[in-house]
Amino acid sequence: MSETTVTPRRISARIGGIAESATLAVDAKAKALKAAGRPVIGFGAGEPDFPTPPEIVEAAAAATRDPRNHRYTPAAGLPELREAIAAKTLRDSGYAVATSQVLVTNGGKQAVYQAFATLIDPGDEVLLPAPYWTTYPEAIALAGGVAVPVVADETTGYLASVEQLEAARTPRTKALLFCSPSNPTGAVYPRAQVEAIGRWAVEHGIWVITDEIYEHLTYDGVEQVSMPVVVPELADTCVVLNGVAKTYAMTGWRVGWMIGPADVTKAASNLQSHLTSNVANVSQRAALAAVSGSLDAVHEMRAAFDRRRRTIVKLLSEIPGVTCPTPQGAFYAYPSVKDLLGKEIRGVRPATSVELAALVLEHAEVAVVPGEAFGTPGYFRLSYALGDEDLATGVTRMGALLAEAR
Repeated sequence: MSETTVTPRRISARIGGIAESATLAVDAKAKALKAAGRPVIGFGAGEPDFPTPPEIVEAAAAATRDPRNHRYTPAAGLPELREAIAAKTLRDSGYAVATSQVLVTNGGKQAVYQAFATLIDPGDEVLLPAPYWTTYPEAIALAGGVAVPVVADETTGYLASVEQLEAARTPRTKALLFCSPSNPTGAVYPRAQVEAIGRWAVEHGIWVITDEIYEHLTYDGVEQVSMPVVVPELADTCVVLNGVAKTYAMTGWRVGWMIGPADVTKAASNLQSHLTSNVANVSQRAALAAVSGSLDAVHEMRAAFDRRRRTIVKLLSEIPGVTCPTPQGAFYAYPSVKDLLGKEIRGVRPATSVELAALVLEHAEVAVVPGEAFGTPGYFRLSYALGDEDLATGVTRMGALLAEAR
C-alpha cells in the first residue's frame, strides 16, 4: 500500500482566507490601464485629489532635520500628538477623553484591525451594517470573529435600524461596527437614530466600534454625531476610530488613531509595540500640525466635494435604470444598478454588478467598484474625490454605454 502524500500548506488558512482590498485593486487596475495609454477614469479609491496643505508639509520637512525624529519613540504615539488628538476630539465632536485613552496607529486601517483584535475572541459575533467598507469583515475575520451583516438599502437611505440590529443580535454578539458618515454610501445617521442605537447597545452590553474618519465631510447642514457624546454611558464600552487621511488629504502619510477605555487602549498599545512600534515620526509631526491647526483647508475641500456631489448625483440619476440617493456625507455615491442586470449591452447580458463593472471598464474605460465588495450586490460605488472635469467625463461616458441596455 502506498502512503498518501500530504502537500504542506504554503499560506496559512488565516491569511489565505483574506481577500485583497477591492477598492485598491480597482484603483490599481485603472492606473495600470492608464499607464498603458488607455484614457481610463477611475472612481475606485477614496482618496482626495488635493495636495496635503502646505503648512503640514512644512512641519514634516522641519521634522526630518530634527534628530529626535530619527530614533524610536513611544509605541502608542508621540505624547504631544496624543494630547493634541484628545484636544481635537473635544473641539470637533465634544467628546472629552484623556491623553492616555489615545493610541496613534499606522493609518486608520491599523486602528480598525487593532480594535477588533483587542476586543474579539474566536466565535464572537460583530454586527456589521451593510453596505460596509471592504476592510471591516476581513479585520473581524483576522481577529477570529464572525461578521453578521445587517443590510440596509436605498429605501431607508442605507441606514440600519435598531429593529434590524436587534433581530440580528444573538448571545454571541460582542460588538457593533458603526460608521457615519458612511463609506461606501455617504449616509449620515441623524442624532435621534445615533442615540437610539447607542442606548440599545448599552442595554444589551454590546461594544460599539465607531469609525468617524469622515466626520468633517457632511453637506446640506447635516450634522455628524459622535455616539459616546449623545450616550455618555456608552463610553466604557466604545472605541472611536479616526485619522488625518480624509480630512487633511493625507492618505499617504499613514496616521490614524483609536480612542477607548484605558484598559483597551493599553492592551492595543501592547499589541502595537510588537506589531509595528511607533508610527513614522515625520508623519506624526505632520499629523500634529494638522490636528492642531485651523480647519480652513478642510472647509475648502468640503466645498469642492459638495459641488462634485451634486454633479455626480445629477448625472447618475439621468441614466436609465440607475437609482442614486443623494449622499449626505463622505465623498461617495452608491447608486443601484439592479434594473440594468440581465439586460443586453454590447452583446453581453451581465448578471451581476461585478460583470457590469467589468463591462463598463472595458467599453466605457471607467473604473467603478461593484457592490459585491461592500456586501450588497447590485450597486456601484463611485468616489467623487477626483477633478470636476474627469468626474463629468467619466459619468457621461458610463451613462452613454449603460443607455444602450435593452
